[in-house]
Amino acid sequence: MASRRFYQIAKVILQFGLDDLIPPHWIPWYARTGRHAVFWLRNRHQDKSRGERARLALESLGPVFIKFGQMLSTRRDLIPADIADELAILQDNVVPFDGKIAEQTILDSLKIKRIDDLFTDFDPVPLASASIAQVHTARLKESGDDVVIKVIRPGIKPIIESDVELLRSIAAVVQKWLPDGKRMRPVEVVEEYQKTIFDELDLVREATNGMAIKHNFAESNALFVPHFYTDYCTHDVIVIERIYGIPVSDIEALKAQGTNMKKLAERGVEVFFTQVFRDSFFHADMHPGNIFVSKETPDDPHYIGIDYGIVGTLNAEDKHYLAANFIAFFNRDYRKVAELHVDSGWVPSNTNVDDLEMAIRAVCDPIFQKPLDEISFGHVLLQLFNTARRFNMVVQPQLVLLQKTLLYIEGLGRHLYPQLDLWSTAKPFLENWMNEQIGFKALYTKVKNNAPFWAEKLPDMPDLVFNTLNQLKALPELQRQHHEALKAQQVTHQKSTLYGMLGSTGCVIGVLFVLNDMPIYYASTAFVLGAILWVKSISNIISKD
Repeated sequence: MASRRFYQIAKVILQFGLDDLIPPHWIPWYARTGRHAVFWLRNRHQDKSRGERARLALESLGPVFIKFGQMLSTRRDLIPADIADELAILQDNVVPFDGKIAEQTILDSLKIKRIDDLFTDFDPVPLASASIAQVHTARLKESGDDVVIKVIRPGIKPIIESDVELLRSIAAVVQKWLPDGKRMRPVEVVEEYQKTIFDELDLVREATNGMAIKHNFAESNALFVPHFYTDYCTHDVIVIERIYGIPVSDIEALKAQGTNMKKLAERGVEVFFTQVFRDSFFHADMHPGNIFVSKETPDDPHYIGIDYGIVGTLNAEDKHYLAANFIAFFNRDYRKVAELHVDSGWVPSNTNVDDLEMAIRAVCDPIFQKPLDEISFGHVLLQLFNTARRFNMVVQPQLVLLQKTLLYIEGLGRHLYPQLDLWSTAKPFLENWMNEQIGFKALYTKVKNNAPFWAEKLPDMPDLVFNTLNQLKALPELQRQHHEALKAQQVTHQKSTLYGMLGSTGCVIGVLFVLNDMPIYYASTAFVLGAILWVKSISNIISKD
């Protein structure tokens, strides 16, 4: 199955002429020879631009590759503008499936006979179509609310399973044969991605994620999450409040209504860091197709987020190290950054901290105190990866979603307000967060939160102390018994080994008697003694177990 899919991918790449996008000097002679050998897979779309060919190829390969194209579309510093413009279409304008199929899926999932049992003004033409699902507009018959109905693409799961299986096979080869394979942990990264994308196929999970983020931002005007109609949520279909915002990619419309672009960009950074460090629960699919800007209060703009199929989480330890790393970066304390990498286990404990500090300084010092339009995080990340390779830094699969979201945020900030000073925007937030985690205030908060639990356990403390003291009193006797049992096992094992060796010796002697034409009863006696000793050895092993 994986080999067939691999051939299909190679076929699409060649038939859309994507190999032409690779600079000739990057292609070794044997690859060029192999390309000419597969003459039947020629470029069949020479009349199309390179960006259109790239987009169509990713669309034909399915959702895993469309997701990749969505991320690339936000990185105009890494790919040419004409390709980025075409890939941006993948954000919410993938080729839709038939509206009649969507309608039938809605009927089956919501267990209704006709669409007008629940909805009026249902539009079979999708409002938007993405890699995993598409949405149709309607109005709830009971309340009259404007809604969108999200429907999973039919037959999408087997395609994703096939692609993930192929990625796993490739990752296994990379991990085994490439010099950096084990350090990069590609198999674990693919497993993390598999969990993420299969979660996205469950629309009930998406509704749950959205409601959790809506609750987290209930007291904030920075991010609005539409309402989920939980009575009409299934694994294949969900019904959501329809929003009327401006796509964050439509810069002309945002400027036309007088949007404060600087504040909008800074608020995007605020929303991201709040989700990651305050809530440990963040929207991990923040490409421009999923982000809108409210038409209300353009001088104090706020975001509208949709599509919560992919979310990321961080444990307390990773969150602490990440925040400390960010603050150390902002303060140019590269010594602290190096020490944190060692303390967290991201690099080996025997790493020379001085060397790591100098390597990080060489990469990061040039980027500070510059506006965003003068900084290429893509190139900085590449240099950091090269530095990490030198120091055997192990890739952290649980941070892959965070890294991807950071790329989205950078692309978004660069698009909205290129002069944004990311460092001065994020630094105060992180410093406040760290102050709340460390010091007297953090201690007070922890004591306050744990007080009900301690109060519940306090009456049991005398019994717990008494039982612990009894266990400590009996510990020497238990250790003595364990030691004696271990010695008895060793003696039994030694006896079994001895009997086995003597039994083997008896059999060898019996064979020698036969080969030297000795009387038959000599050989028989040796074989019988050998067998008896073998049985004795086996019985000792069985009795020991």
